[in-house]
Amino acid sequence: MSDSQGMPNYPGDQPNQHGGQPNYPGGQPGGYQPGPPPSNNLVWAILTTILCCLPFGVVSIVQAAKVNGLWAQGQTAAAQEAANSAKKWAIISAAVGVVWIVLWVILMIAGVFSANVSTSSY
Repeated sequence: MSDSQGMPNYPGDQPNQHGGQPNYPGGQPGGYQPGPPPSNNLVWAILTTILCCLPFGVVSIVQAAKVNGLWAQGQTAAAQEAANSAKKWAIISAAVGVVWIVLWVILMIAGVFSANVSTSSY
């Protein structure tokens, strides 16, 4: 038995009794959830890598890169977890970058990084 395009029909592919979507046992195949994928936070990951803290930003980029692939494979929970992880690491990177800059400014004001200028009197 096949449809009008010559593709074989399977029992789960038949429309339900109300003419709606096919009935798949256990939901959509592959765990696919209709709707848009979660935000991968890639822009924030790149910005925090460049502007704030390189190591934590790289972790954020790696996690952000996983999101769309996992979503395409139907692994919605894993995609959401990767998106949350990318956001978490971007926030950590930004926080470490801000702390680093504030610490540097405090040390500059305190004179720890002074130009080695000697004023000797003769």
